[in-house]
Amino acid sequence: MEILTSEVLTDKFVFLEGPRWHNGRLYTSDIWGEKVYAVSEAGEREVIVDVPTRPSGLGWLPDDTMIIVSMADRKLMRWQGGELVTHADLSQLAGGDLNDMVVDDQGRAYVGNMGYDIFNREPYRTANIIMVSPDGDARVVAEDMGGPNGPVITSDGKTLVVAETANACLTAFDITADGGLENRRIFADLGDRRPDGICLDVEGGIWVADFSGNQFVRVEDGGEITHQVNCRSRRAVACQLGGADMRTLFCLTFDGTLRDVGKGGTRSQIETVVVESAGAGSP
Repeated sequence: MEILTSEVLTDKFVFLEGPRWHNGRLYTSDIWGEKVYAVSEAGEREVIVDVPTRPSGLGWLPDDTMIIVSMADRKLMRWQGGELVTHADLSQLAGGDLNDMVVDDQGRAYVGNMGYDIFNREPYRTANIIMVSPDGDARVVAEDMGGPNGPVITSDGKTLVVAETANACLTAFDITADGGLENRRIFADLGDRRPDGICLDVEGGIWVADFSGNQFVRVEDGGEITHQVNCRSRRAVACQLGGADMRTLFCLTFDGTLRDVGKGGTRSQIETVVVESAGAGSP
């Protein structure tokens, strides 16, 4: 296993999630800062939109309209014409706050949720994955998920892989013609690691943010870990491959524990490291 070292690109965010490389910049949600940012390769930041109900997963429809997960009110929003417009209300389908999301080439969004109020220590419940069509229709496509997080879709559009944080694994599904998910299977058993955000490279490897282990690891189908980026005492939250050659791994880290999330302060930052295999563009 190869050990890599990251460098700080920019800091002083509240709690970053959902990094996406799009049109030459890294887009990311500051959940508890209630903003979506775009960050250049040099670390210059721009506020794209304020989302007072806590933004998380990001994606784009085929016409390049950005859609944003709105966690607290359990809605999927479109950022259109300088306004936030409801794309789909998922409050009747989600058992907890919405979380991460991936959008396929057809504009179908796969949205996870927490299943219960993790921040107020409600009893654990499993969650589901909701598929939202480009016109805003929504249905549940996977159930009994252990904290579905960080989904990616393979370049051929045929497979979705999602991190199950509570089950310490990456789970794969085949994507059906109508956008459903079937043939559930384990992509990688991560042992004592707790996966958060993930991203896919062109070799089929998946970079995983291990929140509990303070590291990012690259894992292949079957579970072999090939690379590791240590975060020192910081928590690994999410990651994305991008940059001019798609070989920069952007690592979102947090200085604190789960109990510190949502308590304010600017403890989140973006770190970078150059890796061997380029990003495949998902999430």
